[in-house]
Amino acid sequence: MSRVHRPSGYVFPMPGSALLSAWREGYSLGKFKRDVLAGLTIGVVAVPLSMALAIATGVPPQHGLYTAIVAGAVIALAGGSRFNISGPTAAFVVILFPIVANHGLGGLLIATFMAGAILVALGLSRLGSLIQYVPYPVILGFTAGIGVVIALLQLPDFLGLTGVELGDSTLHNLMLIGQALPSLSLAEISVGLVTLASLLVWPRLKTPVPAPLVGLAMGTLAASLLLMVGVEVDTIASRFSWEYQGESGNGIPPFAPSFIAPWHFPGADGTPLVINLALIQALLGPALAIALLAAIESLLCAVVADGLTRTRHDPNVELIGQGIGNLVVPFFGGITATAALARTATNVKSGACSPIAALVHALVVLLAVVALAGVLGFVPMAALAALLFIIAWNMSEARHFMHTLRSAPPAMCRCW
Repeated sequence: MSRVHRPSGYVFPMPGSALLSAWREGYSLGKFKRDVLAGLTIGVVAVPLSMALAIATGVPPQHGLYTAIVAGAVIALAGGSRFNISGPTAAFVVILFPIVANHGLGGLLIATFMAGAILVALGLSRLGSLIQYVPYPVILGFTAGIGVVIALLQLPDFLGLTGVELGDSTLHNLMLIGQALPSLSLAEISVGLVTLASLLVWPRLKTPVPAPLVGLAMGTLAASLLLMVGVEVDTIASRFSWEYQGESGNGIPPFAPSFIAPWHFPGADGTPLVINLALIQALLGPALAIALLAAIESLLCAVVADGLTRTRHDPNVELIGQGIGNLVVPFFGGITATAALARTATNVKSGACSPIAALVHALVVLLAVVALAGVLGFVPMAALAALLFIIAWNMSEARHFMHTLRSAPPAMCRCW
């Protein structure tokens, strides 16, 4: 059983029900091998995606990797879905970017912690089943809008624009990008186009090697060739630097995530945050938005996984697991996490049987951080922007969006 029955009649959602039920059904060596292979596949995919999504949010790439490592493992252990793969997702960019702009990385981590508490409360209140009442057109329109915003935020890196400090106003960002167009770099555009072409063509070859890995490899190769003729492009190593326990360097720190209180991270002015009532009030609205979006996205992922595997998840336990993950991850430098639909679907198609696959995925990302941080620093910013263009396009569901518009009632169209 995945729940503990109380005399009062309340049924307590027991964290970790997915892992427990998979074990009780009989977990064999064969299933473990399938989980390991699936976890390896998802881990390889998660490394470039985690970096790209962290940068899109406005924070250094290692914080996205820390999210996949810590939250990916904690949510797998505590959640109610066997197949969900959690980490940074594109849906959060439109919410998290303004938080970083206004309150810095420290503010984002505190908002994430607050959202985790809200998610746990939603799960304990047994509100997980309410996801079925969210209309599909609402979700479609929201994700399409997010896709547009993500693509817009990547234009400066893809075009190599200089002096562009984007904020939380879309119209103002468009104006800034337009004013900076004379500074565009043909070298950056070339790297971006090589990456974009690779990401579009590679899936057609039907090979088991993930397209994001190939795309970033081709973009990095293009940047290396340009460097041989004396043309430099912006990379993770040239854009970001780090300091840790007296050591410093460029790119991604080659260390596992360590325990650091969220309020020790800088605010928007670069100094450590001071937690007070005013800050909590300012972050309460964003934290509620994060929690609601995390609930919707994670439960939708679980429903999709159930449809692919003919299994059932516990929505309330999944909300509690997502909440616990977001309560823990800020203390290790990770940003907001939720289940990712594409990674979850890939996990299922790769043969996963239990949450062990998600744990393996987190371990793969950890090994990449410790062993390959120097290599990851060579990835060009334009290549990551091209990867986010693909993510934004997939999120937009353009064909479904246009179909929904065409099939909408005439009265609704006149209202628009």
